[in-house]
Amino acid sequence: MLRAASLTWRAIRGFLCTLAAAAVFLAGTSRLHAAQTSSAEAPQKASSASATAKTPPNVVIILADDMGYSDLGCYGGEIETPNLDHLAANGLRFTQCYNSARCWPSRAAIMTGYYPQQVRRDTVPGVRSGGGGVRPAWAPLLSEVLREHGYRCYHSGKWHIDKQPWTSGFDHSYVLNDHNRFFHPHNHQEDGRPLPTPGPNDGYYATTAIARYAVKYLAEHATEHREKPFFLYLCFTSPHFPLQAPQEVIAQYRDRYRVGWNVIQQQRGKRLLEMGLVRNSPPPMEVHLGPPYDFPEAFKILGPAEVKYPIPWNELTPEQKEFQTTKMAIHAAMVHIMDEAVGMVVEQLKKMGALDNTVIFFASDNGASAEIMVRGDGHDPKAPMGSEKTFLCLGPGWSSASNTPFRRHKTWVHEGGISTPLIVHWPQGITARGELRHTPVHFVDVFPTVLELAGISMPDRWNGQERPQPPGKSIVPLFTKDGTVEHDFFWFLHEGNRAIRAGDWKLVAARGDPWELYNLAEDRGETNNLATKLPEKVAELESLWNRLWEQYQQDAKRDLTQAPASNTKPRKAG
Repeated sequence: MLRAASLTWRAIRGFLCTLAAAAVFLAGTSRLHAAQTSSAEAPQKASSASATAKTPPNVVIILADDMGYSDLGCYGGEIETPNLDHLAANGLRFTQCYNSARCWPSRAAIMTGYYPQQVRRDTVPGVRSGGGGVRPAWAPLLSEVLREHGYRCYHSGKWHIDKQPWTSGFDHSYVLNDHNRFFHPHNHQEDGRPLPTPGPNDGYYATTAIARYAVKYLAEHATEHREKPFFLYLCFTSPHFPLQAPQEVIAQYRDRYRVGWNVIQQQRGKRLLEMGLVRNSPPPMEVHLGPPYDFPEAFKILGPAEVKYPIPWNELTPEQKEFQTTKMAIHAAMVHIMDEAVGMVVEQLKKMGALDNTVIFFASDNGASAEIMVRGDGHDPKAPMGSEKTFLCLGPGWSSASNTPFRRHKTWVHEGGISTPLIVHWPQGITARGELRHTPVHFVDVFPTVLELAGISMPDRWNGQERPQPPGKSIVPLFTKDGTVEHDFFWFLHEGNRAIRAGDWKLVAARGDPWELYNLAEDRGETNNLATKLPEKVAELESLWNRLWEQYQQDAKRDLTQAPASNTKPRKAG
Protein backbone atom coordinates (compact mmCIF):
# COMPACT_ATOMS: atom_id res chain seq x y z
CA MET A 1 0.00 0.00 0.00
CA LEU A 2 1.35 3.42 -0.97
CA ARG A 3 2.35 5.64 1.93
CA ALA A 4 1.69 9.37 1.43
CA ALA A 5 4.57 10.30 3.70
CA SER A 6 7.03 8.80 1.21
CA LEU A 7 5.64 10.65 -1.82
CA THR A 8 6.07 14.22 -2.96
CA TRP A 9 2.94 16.27 -3.56
CA ARG A 10 3.75 16.36 -7.24
CA ALA A 11 3.69 12.57 -7.28
CA ILE A 12 0.42 12.49 -5.39
CA ARG A 13 -1.23 14.93 -7.79
CA GLY A 14 0.04 12.94 -10.71
CA PHE A 15 -1.32 9.78 -9.17
CA LEU A 16 -4.76 11.33 -8.67
CA CYS A 17 -4.88 12.24 -12.36
CA THR A 18 -4.86 8.55 -13.23
CA LEU A 19 -8.17 7.93 -11.51
CA ALA A 20 -10.20 7.86 -14.73
CA ALA A 21 -9.38 4.21 -15.30
CA ALA A 22 -11.11 1.81 -12.93
CA ALA A 23 -8.33 -0.78 -12.97
CA VAL A 24 -5.72 1.78 -12.02
CA PHE A 25 -8.24 3.09 -9.53
CA LEU A 26 -8.29 -0.16 -7.59
CA ALA A 27 -4.59 -0.84 -7.88
CA GLY A 28 -3.73 2.59 -6.54
CA THR A 29 -6.11 2.69 -3.58
CA SER A 30 -4.18 3.88 -0.54
CA ARG A 31 -4.17 6.33 2.31
CA LEU A 32 -2.89 9.85 2.80
CA HIS A 33 -1.08 10.53 6.07
CA ALA A 34 0.56 13.46 7.82
CA ALA A 35 1.59 15.28 4.66
CA GLN A 36 -2.09 15.57 3.79
CA THR A 37 -2.79 17.50 6.95
CA SER A 38 -0.17 20.16 6.37
CA SER A 39 -1.50 20.65 2.86
CA ALA A 40 -5.01 21.22 4.20
CA GLU A 41 -3.70 24.37 5.94
CA ALA A 42 -2.50 25.94 2.68
CA PRO A 43 -4.52 28.92 1.38
CA GLN A 44 -6.88 28.20 -1.48
CA LYS A 45 -5.58 29.37 -4.84
CA ALA A 46 -7.62 31.75 -6.94
CA SER A 47 -9.45 30.08 -9.78
CA SER A 48 -11.86 31.07 -12.51
CA ALA A 49 -14.04 28.24 -11.19
CA SER A 50 -14.33 29.85 -7.77
CA ALA A 51 -17.91 30.71 -6.84
CA THR A 52 -19.07 34.27 -6.35
CA ALA A 53 -21.37 35.42 -3.59
CA LYS A 54 -24.36 35.13 -5.92
CA THR A 55 -23.60 31.57 -7.00
CA PRO A 56 -25.57 28.79 -5.27
CA PRO A 57 -23.13 26.92 -3.05
CA ASN A 58 -21.88 23.44 -3.72
CA VAL A 59 -23.00 20.95 -1.07
CA VAL A 60 -21.06 18.04 0.42
CA ILE A 61 -22.73 15.75 2.97
CA ILE A 62 -20.30 13.32 4.64
CA LEU A 63 -21.59 10.48 6.81
CA ALA A 64 -19.61 8.23 9.10
CA ASP A 65 -21.13 4.85 9.96
CA ASP A 66 -21.54 3.82 13.62
CA MET A 67 -19.16 6.48 14.95
CA GLY A 68 -19.58 7.63 18.54
CA TYR A 69 -20.26 11.21 19.65
CA SER A 70 -16.80 11.68 21.14
CA ASP A 71 -14.62 9.74 18.69
CA LEU A 72 -13.32 12.84 16.87
CA GLY A 73 -10.58 14.95 18.35
CA CYS A 74 -12.71 18.09 18.06
CA TYR A 75 -15.42 16.32 20.08
CA GLY A 76 -13.18 15.27 22.94
CA GLY A 77 -11.68 12.08 21.54
CA GLU A 78 -8.07 10.90 21.54
CA ILE A 79 -8.20 9.62 17.94
CA GLU A 80 -6.12 11.73 15.55
CA THR A 81 -8.55 13.49 13.20
CA PRO A 82 -6.68 16.63 12.02
CA ASN A 83 -8.68 17.16 8.83
CA LEU A 84 -12.07 17.12 10.54
CA ASP A 85 -10.64 19.14 13.42
CA HIS A 86 -9.55 21.76 10.88
CA LEU A 87 -13.03 21.92 9.36
CA ALA A 88 -14.48 22.37 12.86
CA ALA A 89 -11.97 25.07 13.77
CA ASN A 90 -12.95 27.02 10.67
CA GLY A 91 -16.66 26.24 10.83
CA LEU A 92 -19.28 25.32 13.41
CA ARG A 93 -19.75 22.41 15.79
CA PHE A 94 -23.29 21.51 16.79
CA THR A 95 -23.55 19.96 20.24
CA GLN A 96 -27.13 18.66 20.07
CA CYS A 97 -27.69 17.12 16.65
CA TYR A 98 -29.92 14.07 16.40
CA ASN A 99 -30.04 11.15 13.96
CA SER A 100 -32.64 8.37 13.72
CA ALA A 101 -30.72 5.65 15.63
CA ARG A 102 -29.92 3.36 12.67
CA CYS A 103 -28.28 3.54 9.26
CA TRP A 104 -31.20 3.36 6.82
CA PRO A 105 -33.64 5.46 8.89
CA SER A 106 -31.04 8.19 9.35
CA ARG A 107 -30.22 8.29 5.63
CA ALA A 108 -33.90 8.59 4.81
CA ALA A 109 -34.24 11.54 7.19
CA ILE A 110 -31.30 13.37 5.62
CA MET A 111 -32.21 12.73 2.02
CA THR A 112 -36.00 13.29 2.24
CA GLY A 113 -36.46 15.76 5.09
CA TYR A 114 -39.04 13.48 6.77
CA TYR A 115 -38.95 11.13 9.70
CA PRO A 116 -38.22 7.66 8.30
CA GLN A 117 -41.63 6.25 9.23
CA GLN A 118 -43.32 8.95 7.16
CA VAL A 119 -41.52 7.72 4.04
CA ARG A 120 -41.76 4.01 4.92
CA ARG A 121 -38.04 3.67 5.61
CA ASP A 122 -38.64 2.45 9.15
CA THR A 123 -41.32 0.05 10.30
CA VAL A 124 -44.96 1.07 9.94
CA PRO A 125 -47.65 -1.56 10.69
CA GLY A 126 -49.73 -2.63 7.72
CA VAL A 127 -47.45 -1.36 4.97
CA ARG A 128 -44.22 -2.52 3.38
CA SER A 129 -41.67 -0.52 5.29
CA GLY A 130 -38.41 -0.65 7.19
CA GLY A 131 -35.14 -1.55 5.49
CA GLY A 132 -37.06 -2.89 2.49
CA GLY A 133 -39.59 -0.09 2.33
CA VAL A 134 -40.04 2.03 -0.81
CA ARG A 135 -40.60 5.75 -0.45
CA PRO A 136 -43.95 7.25 -1.44
CA ALA A 137 -44.01 8.97 -4.82
CA TRP A 138 -44.37 12.34 -3.06
CA ALA A 139 -41.00 11.93 -1.28
CA PRO A 140 -38.11 12.75 -3.63
CA LEU A 141 -34.51 12.52 -2.54
CA LEU A 142 -32.48 15.69 -2.13
CA SER A 143 -30.46 14.70 -5.20
CA GLU A 144 -33.59 14.56 -7.36
CA VAL A 145 -34.66 18.05 -6.31
CA LEU A 146 -31.19 19.57 -6.74
CA ARG A 147 -30.74 17.98 -10.14
CA GLU A 148 -34.05 19.48 -11.27
CA HIS A 149 -32.50 22.85 -10.51
CA GLY A 150 -29.21 22.49 -12.32
CA TYR A 151 -26.97 20.75 -9.79
CA ARG A 152 -24.71 17.89 -10.79
CA CYS A 153 -25.05 15.13 -8.18
CA TYR A 154 -22.48 12.54 -7.13
CA HIS A 155 -22.56 9.70 -4.62
CA SER A 156 -19.83 7.46 -3.27
CA GLY A 157 -19.99 4.74 -0.62
CA LYS A 158 -22.87 3.21 1.32
CA TRP A 159 -26.39 3.64 -0.06
CA HIS A 160 -29.03 1.93 2.16
CA ILE A 161 -31.90 3.84 0.57
CA ASP A 162 -34.56 2.30 -1.65
CA LYS A 163 -34.07 2.20 -5.45
CA GLN A 164 -30.56 3.00 -6.74
CA PRO A 165 -28.58 6.24 -6.84
CA TRP A 166 -28.28 6.23 -10.64
CA THR A 167 -32.10 6.24 -10.82
CA SER A 168 -32.46 8.78 -8.01
CA GLY A 169 -30.88 11.94 -9.35
CA PHE A 170 -27.18 11.10 -9.21
CA ASP A 171 -25.04 11.63 -12.29
CA HIS A 172 -22.31 9.30 -11.01
CA SER A 173 -22.27 6.82 -8.16
CA TYR A 174 -19.90 4.32 -6.62
CA VAL A 175 -21.99 1.98 -4.45
CA LEU A 176 -20.38 -0.34 -1.93
CA ASN A 177 -23.10 -2.87 -1.18
CA ASP A 178 -20.78 -5.33 0.54
CA HIS A 179 -20.61 -4.18 4.16
CA ASN A 180 -18.77 -7.29 5.40
CA ARG A 181 -15.39 -6.72 3.79
CA PHE A 182 -13.13 -3.67 3.83
CA PHE A 183 -10.31 -5.21 1.79
CA HIS A 184 -12.01 -7.42 -0.82
CA PRO A 185 -15.67 -6.49 -1.42
CA HIS A 186 -17.69 -8.89 -3.54
CA ASN A 187 -20.49 -6.48 -4.40
CA HIS A 188 -19.67 -2.97 -5.55
CA GLN A 189 -20.78 -1.03 -8.58
CA GLU A 190 -20.10 2.16 -10.47
CA ASP A 191 -23.04 3.78 -12.29
CA GLY A 192 -24.86 0.45 -12.19
CA ARG A 193 -21.96 -1.58 -13.63
CA PRO A 194 -20.59 -4.37 -11.41
CA LEU A 195 -16.92 -4.05 -10.51
CA PRO A 196 -14.55 -6.99 -9.95
CA THR A 197 -13.52 -8.11 -6.50
CA PRO A 198 -10.17 -6.46 -5.70
CA GLY A 199 -7.27 -8.88 -5.55
CA PRO A 200 -4.75 -9.26 -2.72
CA ASN A 201 -2.23 -7.04 -4.52
CA ASP A 202 -4.64 -4.27 -5.52
CA GLY A 203 -4.19 -2.32 -2.29
CA TYR A 204 -7.92 -1.77 -1.93
CA TYR A 205 -9.30 -0.42 1.34
CA ALA A 206 -12.96 0.59 1.31
CA THR A 207 -12.66 3.94 3.12
CA THR A 208 -9.94 5.22 0.83
CA ALA A 209 -11.61 3.84 -2.28
CA ILE A 210 -14.85 5.66 -1.42
CA ALA A 211 -12.92 8.92 -1.18
CA ARG A 212 -11.03 8.26 -4.41
CA TYR A 213 -14.22 7.78 -6.37
CA ALA A 214 -15.50 11.03 -4.92
CA VAL A 215 -12.28 12.77 -5.99
CA LYS A 216 -12.66 11.25 -9.44
CA TYR A 217 -16.17 12.67 -9.84
CA LEU A 218 -15.14 16.09 -8.55
CA ALA A 219 -12.16 16.19 -10.91
CA GLU A 220 -14.44 15.39 -13.83
CA HIS A 221 -16.85 18.08 -12.67
CA ALA A 222 -14.08 20.68 -12.61
CA THR A 223 -13.13 19.77 -16.17
CA GLU A 224 -16.49 19.25 -17.83
CA HIS A 225 -19.15 20.98 -15.70
CA ARG A 226 -17.41 23.75 -13.82
CA GLU A 227 -20.21 26.21 -14.58
CA LYS A 228 -22.69 24.14 -12.52
CA PRO A 229 -22.96 23.71 -8.76
CA PHE A 230 -22.55 20.18 -7.42
CA PHE A 231 -23.88 17.98 -4.64
CA LEU A 232 -21.64 15.22 -3.26
CA TYR A 233 -23.17 12.60 -0.95
CA LEU A 234 -20.15 10.86 0.58
CA CYS A 235 -21.01 7.86 2.76
CA PHE A 236 -18.24 5.94 4.47
CA THR A 237 -18.79 2.44 5.85
CA SER A 238 -16.34 3.19 8.66
CA PRO A 239 -16.07 2.51 11.57
CA HIS A 240 -18.98 0.04 11.21
CA PHE A 241 -18.16 -3.60 11.85
CA PRO A 242 -16.30 -5.69 10.83
CA LEU A 243 -13.43 -3.92 12.53
CA GLN A 244 -10.80 -4.12 9.79
CA ALA A 245 -7.86 -1.82 9.09
CA PRO A 246 -4.21 -1.98 7.96
CA GLN A 247 -2.02 -3.41 10.68
CA GLU A 248 0.43 -0.48 10.70
CA VAL A 249 -2.33 1.98 11.59
CA ILE A 250 -3.78 -0.33 14.26
CA ALA A 251 -0.32 -0.45 15.84
CA GLN A 252 -0.34 3.33 16.27
CA TYR A 253 -3.27 3.08 18.67
CA ARG A 254 -2.91 -0.20 20.55
CA ASP A 255 -0.98 1.19 23.54
CA ARG A 256 -3.36 4.12 23.83
CA TYR A 257 -6.23 1.88 24.92
CA ARG A 258 -4.50 -0.35 27.43
CA VAL A 259 -5.92 1.86 30.18
CA GLY A 260 -9.37 0.44 29.38
CA TRP A 261 -12.82 1.76 28.59
CA ASN A 262 -13.54 3.22 32.02
CA VAL A 263 -10.51 5.51 31.92
CA ILE A 264 -11.11 6.50 28.30
CA GLN A 265 -14.72 7.38 29.14
CA GLN A 266 -13.64 9.62 32.02
CA GLN A 267 -10.86 11.28 29.99
CA ARG A 268 -13.25 12.06 27.15
CA GLY A 269 -15.89 13.30 29.57
CA LYS A 270 -13.43 15.72 31.13
CA ARG A 271 -12.33 17.08 27.75
CA LEU A 272 -15.94 17.51 26.60
CA LEU A 273 -16.66 19.61 29.67
CA GLU A 274 -13.50 21.67 29.19
CA MET A 275 -14.37 22.28 25.53
CA GLY A 276 -17.87 23.46 26.48
CA LEU A 277 -19.56 20.86 24.28
CA VAL A 278 -21.70 19.43 27.09
CA ARG A 279 -22.63 20.17 30.69
CA ASN A 280 -22.91 16.62 32.03
CA SER A 281 -20.29 14.12 33.14
CA PRO A 282 -20.47 10.59 31.71
CA PRO A 283 -23.13 8.37 33.31
CA PRO A 284 -22.05 5.06 34.84
CA MET A 285 -21.74 2.28 32.29
CA GLU A 286 -24.75 -0.04 32.32
CA VAL A 287 -22.92 -3.21 33.27
CA HIS A 288 -25.97 -5.44 32.76
CA LEU A 289 -26.84 -4.12 29.28
CA GLY A 290 -25.29 -6.10 26.43
CA PRO A 291 -25.72 -6.11 22.64
CA PRO A 292 -29.17 -5.30 21.23
CA TYR A 293 -29.32 -8.65 19.42
CA ASP A 294 -28.36 -12.05 20.74
CA PHE A 295 -25.94 -14.14 18.66
CA PRO A 296 -24.70 -16.81 21.09
CA GLU A 297 -22.86 -18.69 18.34
CA ALA A 298 -20.64 -15.64 17.81
CA PHE A 299 -19.20 -15.92 21.32
CA LYS A 300 -18.30 -19.56 20.68
CA ILE A 301 -16.39 -18.51 17.56
CA LEU A 302 -14.72 -15.46 19.11
CA GLY A 303 -13.67 -17.30 22.25
CA PRO A 304 -13.42 -16.39 25.94
CA ALA A 305 -11.63 -13.08 25.28
CA GLU A 306 -14.85 -11.53 23.96
CA VAL A 307 -16.95 -9.72 26.56
CA LYS A 308 -20.73 -9.36 26.41
CA TYR A 309 -21.13 -6.60 29.01
CA PRO A 310 -19.23 -3.39 29.89
CA ILE A 311 -18.03 -4.74 33.22
CA PRO A 312 -15.27 -2.79 35.01
CA TRP A 313 -11.98 -3.02 33.13
CA ASN A 314 -10.07 -4.18 36.21
CA GLU A 315 -12.29 -7.27 36.37
CA LEU A 316 -11.20 -8.54 32.95
CA THR A 317 -8.60 -11.26 32.53
CA PRO A 318 -5.27 -10.33 30.90
CA GLU A 319 -6.39 -12.18 27.77
CA GLN A 320 -9.63 -10.21 27.66
CA LYS A 321 -7.84 -6.91 28.20
CA GLU A 322 -5.48 -7.57 25.29
CA PHE A 323 -8.34 -8.62 23.00
CA GLN A 324 -10.51 -5.63 23.91
CA THR A 325 -7.58 -3.19 23.66
CA THR A 326 -6.92 -4.32 20.11
CA LYS A 327 -10.57 -3.99 19.12
CA MET A 328 -10.63 -0.32 20.13
CA ALA A 329 -7.29 0.24 18.40
CA ILE A 330 -8.85 -1.05 15.17
CA HIS A 331 -11.89 1.19 15.63
CA ALA A 332 -9.57 4.17 16.14
CA ALA A 333 -7.54 3.23 13.07
CA MET A 334 -10.72 3.15 10.99
CA VAL A 335 -11.72 6.64 12.16
CA HIS A 336 -8.15 7.84 11.58
CA ILE A 337 -8.17 6.61 7.98
CA MET A 338 -11.63 8.09 7.40
CA ASP A 339 -10.27 11.46 8.48
CA GLU A 340 -7.47 11.10 5.95
CA ALA A 341 -10.06 10.26 3.29
CA VAL A 342 -11.98 13.43 4.16
CA GLY A 343 -8.70 15.29 3.71
CA MET A 344 -8.38 13.86 0.20
CA VAL A 345 -11.76 15.29 -0.76
CA VAL A 346 -11.03 18.68 0.82
CA GLU A 347 -7.74 18.83 -1.07
CA GLN A 348 -9.58 18.19 -4.34
CA LEU A 349 -12.07 20.96 -3.52
CA LYS A 350 -9.14 23.32 -2.99
CA LYS A 351 -7.46 22.19 -6.19
CA MET A 352 -10.56 23.00 -8.24
CA GLY A 353 -11.12 26.32 -6.49
CA ALA A 354 -14.42 25.21 -5.00
CA LEU A 355 -13.79 25.02 -1.25
CA ASP A 356 -14.78 28.60 -0.42
CA ASN A 357 -18.31 28.19 -1.77
CA THR A 358 -18.87 24.59 -0.69
CA VAL A 359 -21.01 23.83 2.36
CA ILE A 360 -19.66 20.70 4.04
CA PHE A 361 -21.79 18.79 6.56
CA PHE A 362 -20.14 15.98 8.54
CA ALA A 363 -22.08 13.67 10.89
CA SER A 364 -22.55 10.04 11.95
CA ASP A 365 -25.63 8.02 11.04
CA ASN A 366 -26.08 6.78 14.65
CA GLY A 367 -24.14 6.22 17.82
CA ALA A 368 -21.43 3.62 18.24
CA SER A 369 -22.67 0.02 18.20
CA ALA A 370 -22.84 -2.50 21.02
CA GLU A 371 -23.51 -5.33 18.55
CA ILE A 372 -21.42 -8.51 18.58
CA MET A 373 -21.77 -10.97 15.71
CA VAL A 374 -19.81 -12.90 13.11
CA ARG A 375 -20.86 -12.93 9.47
CA GLY A 376 -19.28 -12.40 6.03
CA ASP A 377 -16.24 -14.65 5.64
CA GLY A 378 -16.30 -15.65 9.28
CA HIS A 379 -13.63 -15.16 11.90
CA ASP A 380 -10.23 -16.85 12.02
CA PRO A 381 -8.92 -16.50 15.60
CA LYS A 382 -5.40 -17.27 14.39
CA ALA A 383 -5.32 -14.36 11.91
CA PRO A 384 -4.10 -10.90 12.96
CA MET A 385 -6.97 -9.00 14.55
CA GLY A 386 -8.32 -6.43 12.11
CA SER A 387 -7.21 -8.33 9.02
CA GLU A 388 -9.58 -9.45 6.26
CA LYS A 389 -9.82 -12.93 7.84
CA THR A 390 -11.30 -11.62 11.08
CA PHE A 391 -14.77 -10.37 11.94
CA LEU A 392 -14.88 -8.28 15.09
CA CYS A 393 -17.38 -5.80 16.54
CA LEU A 394 -16.83 -2.97 19.00
CA GLY A 395 -19.18 -4.30 21.68
CA PRO A 396 -20.86 -2.52 24.61
CA GLY A 397 -17.74 -1.67 26.61
CA TRP A 398 -16.01 0.43 23.99
CA SER A 399 -19.32 1.56 22.52
CA SER A 400 -20.13 3.12 25.89
CA ALA A 401 -16.81 4.94 25.80
CA SER A 402 -17.28 6.07 22.19
CA ASN A 403 -20.72 7.47 23.01
CA THR A 404 -19.39 9.47 25.97
CA PRO A 405 -20.99 11.33 27.71
CA PHE A 406 -24.32 9.66 26.95
CA ARG A 407 -26.19 6.43 27.71
CA ARG A 408 -26.68 3.45 25.43
CA HIS A 409 -25.89 2.73 21.83
CA LYS A 410 -27.02 2.45 18.23
CA THR A 411 -30.66 1.25 17.87
CA TRP A 412 -31.64 2.72 21.26
CA VAL A 413 -33.08 6.23 21.32
CA HIS A 414 -31.46 7.29 24.53
CA GLU A 415 -28.92 10.04 23.87
CA GLY A 416 -26.05 7.63 23.12
CA GLY A 417 -27.92 6.08 20.20
CA ILE A 418 -29.21 9.27 18.55
CA SER A 419 -26.58 11.95 19.26
CA THR A 420 -24.09 12.78 16.55
CA PRO A 421 -21.33 15.29 16.08
CA LEU A 422 -22.24 17.76 13.35
CA ILE A 423 -19.61 19.92 11.71
CA VAL A 424 -20.66 22.58 9.18
CA HIS A 425 -17.93 24.31 7.16
CA TRP A 426 -18.52 27.03 4.56
CA PRO A 427 -15.80 29.70 4.27
CA GLN A 428 -17.86 32.01 2.08
CA GLY A 429 -21.04 31.80 4.13
CA ILE A 430 -19.96 31.24 7.75
CA THR A 431 -17.87 33.93 9.42
CA ALA A 432 -18.36 32.57 12.94
CA ARG A 433 -15.30 30.35 12.80
CA GLY A 434 -14.77 27.75 15.48
CA GLU A 435 -17.96 28.52 17.38
CA LEU A 436 -20.36 26.08 19.03
CA ARG A 437 -24.07 25.84 18.36
CA HIS A 438 -26.07 24.44 21.27
CA THR A 439 -29.46 24.74 19.55
CA PRO A 440 -30.94 21.23 19.11
CA VAL A 441 -31.27 20.14 15.46
CA HIS A 442 -32.13 16.90 13.62
CA PHE A 443 -31.22 15.19 10.36
CA VAL A 444 -34.65 16.17 8.98
CA ASP A 445 -33.32 19.76 8.98
CA VAL A 446 -30.64 19.05 6.39
CA PHE A 447 -33.07 18.89 3.45
CA PRO A 448 -34.72 22.31 4.02
CA THR A 449 -31.34 23.83 4.87
CA VAL A 450 -29.79 22.79 1.57
CA LEU A 451 -32.84 23.94 -0.39
CA GLU A 452 -32.68 27.37 1.22
CA LEU A 453 -28.98 27.64 0.41
CA ALA A 454 -29.70 26.64 -3.21
CA GLY A 455 -32.62 29.08 -3.46
CA ILE A 456 -35.15 26.33 -4.16
CA SER A 457 -38.74 26.32 -2.95
CA MET A 458 -40.42 22.92 -2.82
CA PRO A 459 -43.92 22.63 -4.31
CA ASP A 460 -46.86 21.30 -2.31
CA ARG A 461 -47.12 18.35 -4.71
CA TRP A 462 -44.58 15.98 -6.20
CA ASN A 463 -45.29 13.33 -8.81
CA GLY A 464 -48.86 14.55 -8.77
CA GLN A 465 -49.27 13.75 -5.06
CA GLU A 466 -49.69 16.13 -2.16
CA ARG A 467 -46.73 16.27 0.18
CA PRO A 468 -47.24 16.24 3.98
CA GLN A 469 -45.88 19.17 5.93
CA PRO A 470 -42.17 18.38 6.48
CA PRO A 471 -41.06 18.26 10.13
CA GLY A 472 -37.64 19.85 9.58
CA LYS A 473 -36.53 23.48 9.58
CA SER A 474 -33.72 25.25 7.82
CA ILE A 475 -30.79 25.83 10.17
CA VAL A 476 -29.26 28.56 7.99
CA PRO A 477 -29.99 31.23 10.66
CA LEU A 478 -27.79 29.24 13.05
CA PHE A 479 -24.86 29.81 10.73
CA THR A 480 -24.89 33.38 12.03
CA LYS A 481 -26.21 33.14 15.59
CA ASP A 482 -27.08 30.42 18.07
CA GLY A 483 -30.66 30.16 19.32
CA THR A 484 -32.29 31.47 16.13
CA VAL A 485 -34.13 28.25 15.19
CA GLU A 486 -36.75 26.61 17.38
CA HIS A 487 -38.38 23.18 17.07
CA ASP A 488 -41.56 22.22 18.87
CA PHE A 489 -40.42 18.62 19.17
CA PHE A 490 -38.15 15.84 17.92
CA TRP A 491 -39.74 12.42 17.53
CA PHE A 492 -38.08 8.98 17.59
CA LEU A 493 -39.06 5.34 17.08
CA HIS A 494 -36.92 2.36 16.14
CA GLU A 495 -37.62 -1.30 16.89
CA GLY A 496 -39.91 -0.42 19.77
CA ASN A 497 -37.46 2.07 21.29
CA ARG A 498 -39.29 5.39 21.39
CA ALA A 499 -38.73 8.97 22.51
CA ILE A 500 -39.87 12.53 22.10
CA ARG A 501 -38.07 15.72 23.01
CA ALA A 502 -39.98 18.99 23.52
CA GLY A 503 -37.87 21.88 24.71
CA ASP A 504 -35.52 20.49 27.33
CA TRP A 505 -37.88 17.66 28.30
CA LYS A 506 -37.31 14.19 26.91
CA LEU A 507 -39.59 11.18 27.30
CA VAL A 508 -37.85 7.94 26.36
CA ALA A 509 -38.38 4.21 26.71
CA ALA A 510 -36.55 1.12 25.56
CA ARG A 511 -38.65 -1.59 23.91
CA GLY A 512 -41.04 -3.10 26.47
CA ASP A 513 -39.95 -0.71 29.25
CA PRO A 514 -41.95 2.08 30.91
CA TRP A 515 -41.42 5.71 30.01
CA GLU A 516 -38.51 7.62 31.54
CA LEU A 517 -38.48 11.42 31.83
CA TYR A 518 -35.40 13.62 31.81
CA ASN A 519 -34.62 17.32 31.88
CA LEU A 520 -31.83 17.44 29.31
CA ALA A 521 -30.78 20.96 30.27
CA GLU A 522 -29.58 19.51 33.57
CA ASP A 523 -29.22 15.80 32.83
CA ARG A 524 -28.34 14.90 29.26
CA GLY A 525 -26.68 11.78 30.63
CA GLU A 526 -30.20 10.54 31.48
CA THR A 527 -29.42 9.45 35.03
CA ASN A 528 -32.20 11.17 37.04
CA ASN A 529 -35.55 9.72 35.93
CA LEU A 530 -38.30 12.18 36.87
CA ALA A 531 -41.24 10.12 35.56
CA THR A 532 -42.71 9.29 38.98
CA LYS A 533 -42.27 12.87 40.23
CA LEU A 534 -43.85 14.55 37.20
CA PRO A 535 -46.62 12.27 35.92
CA GLU A 536 -48.43 15.21 34.28
CA LYS A 537 -45.41 15.94 32.08
CA VAL A 538 -45.15 12.24 31.19
CA ALA A 539 -48.82 12.19 30.16
CA GLU A 540 -48.44 15.38 28.13
CA LEU A 541 -45.43 14.12 26.17
CA GLU A 542 -46.85 10.64 25.74
CA SER A 543 -50.00 12.13 24.25
CA LEU A 544 -47.92 14.20 21.83
CA TRP A 545 -45.82 11.15 20.86
CA ASN A 546 -48.95 9.08 20.19
CA ARG A 547 -50.63 11.84 18.19
CA LEU A 548 -47.57 12.24 15.97
CA TRP A 549 -47.25 8.47 15.52
CA GLU A 550 -50.82 8.34 14.24
CA GLN A 551 -50.09 11.19 11.84
CA TYR A 552 -46.88 9.59 10.54
CA GLN A 553 -48.65 6.29 9.90
CA GLN A 554 -51.23 8.16 7.84
CA ASP A 555 -48.43 9.88 5.91
CA ALA A 556 -46.86 6.51 5.12
CA LYS A 557 -50.11 5.10 3.80
CA ARG A 558 -51.47 8.05 1.83
CA ASP A 559 -52.00 7.51 -1.90
CA LEU A 560 -50.54 4.00 -1.83
CA THR A 561 -52.61 2.95 -4.83
CA GLN A 562 -52.15 6.15 -6.81
CA ALA A 563 -49.85 5.81 -9.81
CA PRO A 564 -47.14 8.50 -10.00
CA ALA A 565 -48.10 11.35 -12.30
CA SER A 566 -45.76 13.69 -14.12
CA ASN A 567 -43.31 15.43 -11.82
CA THR A 568 -43.98 18.85 -10.36
CA LYS A 569 -40.68 20.70 -10.51
CA PRO A 570 -39.43 22.87 -7.68
CA ARG A 571 -39.20 26.57 -8.30
CA LYS A 572 -36.64 29.19 -7.48
CA ALA A 573 -37.37 30.76 -4.13
CA GLY A 574 -38.37 34.43 -4.08
